[in-house]
Amino acid sequence: MTGRVLLVEDDASVREALAQTLELAEMEPIQAGSFVAAKDRIARDFPGVILSDIRMPGRDGFHLLDYARDVDDELPVVLLTGEGDIPMAVRAMERGAFGFLEKPCAPGELVDTLTRALDARRGVLGARAARDKALAGDPAARLIFGASDLAEGLRARVRRLASLDVPVLIEGAPGSGISKVAEVIHLSSQRSKTPFEKRAAAGLDRAGLAAGLAAAEGGALFLDEIVQMPADTQIALIEALDGTSGTASRARIMAGSSSAPEQLRDNGRVNPELYYRLQATTVRIPALAERPEDIPVLFRNYVAQAAEQAGIPAPEVKPDHLSALMAQDWPGNARSLMSAAMRFVLGMSEDVSSAAELGLAEQMARVERSLLIAALGRQNGRASEAARVLKLPRKTFYDKLAKYGIRPEDFRR
Repeated sequence: MTGRVLLVEDDASVREALAQTLELAEMEPIQAGSFVAAKDRIARDFPGVILSDIRMPGRDGFHLLDYARDVDDELPVVLLTGEGDIPMAVRAMERGAFGFLEKPCAPGELVDTLTRALDARRGVLGARAARDKALAGDPAARLIFGASDLAEGLRARVRRLASLDVPVLIEGAPGSGISKVAEVIHLSSQRSKTPFEKRAAAGLDRAGLAAGLAAAEGGALFLDEIVQMPADTQIALIEALDGTSGTASRARIMAGSSSAPEQLRDNGRVNPELYYRLQATTVRIPALAERPEDIPVLFRNYVAQAAEQAGIPAPEVKPDHLSALMAQDWPGNARSLMSAAMRFVLGMSEDVSSAAELGLAEQMARVERSLLIAALGRQNGRASEAARVLKLPRKTFYDKLAKYGIRPEDFRR
């Protein structure tokens, strides 16, 4: 077989004749007598094309064309027209049809048109597969969200630093995902299969640093908030970077800071020699306030993640909600946007200011309701299991469900 053709024609005799023509051309016809019978076959990953009559009872070929383009605007649709329907077919071409044929059409013309459509479809699906494969092998594209120039610049910088097996300083505002970017650099590097260790720099002594280096041997050690590292440990870190004394390690060092690089240099809390070792290879994470166009992309991803964690369907994110999110400054950056997504998933998406005006009892009720929903979601709607996890008597649990109008069956998958 050279390709699948979803054949939609209400006249059974015409449909059978067309199917025989396609089979003789070594194509695989999938017959349907109406739009309703065909629509479940129409999917973004459908490995074929559509051949449909325009004039059909109920939903006609125009409706099918619009539906197919909504599902996948690169799915070729060839329309069959009757005598006198040519102006109608031209309008269909303007709306995105791949081509049209007048009935009765010559077998050669039918096969030639569908062959071209199938070739185009294979090209589209091949390009998508290659792109998906590239993304699967590109942690920067897979894990750093955003469509802005700043987001793309961040991904490019991460890829560049990943290819250089040198120490890295990652700088960003609080909540911007400094440790995540460090991990993406590691996953994008030649060391991706080796350990990635994280340590808080605050209070880390020489022994703690040595233990971290040993755990990250051959991999990478990320030191969070390098400005808080004790002065003596900074000296030990310099020695490790230089390969001197007994602290030498083959671990790659990455440091994070929520202070700008010049503040690290000027406040005197970072050893100048250590600063200059790190300063040459710095990556800065832009704040959300600098790239509000990325907020919808990030929020939708966080909503999907939060819904999966809670075990409940992801709610619809409406444009007006996204507009309201984009209007905020988000001083807590990605971390606070994640929290907003979790509240949204759990039905607690009201503004902080309005929530603060509620009485304690109502605020506690909202929290209780969200915990009940999350427990049911994780247990696939099994109320008895959810009650057990929450350590509540079954009657008490069911009373609370009734109080908040929660139905366990809504969470069964």
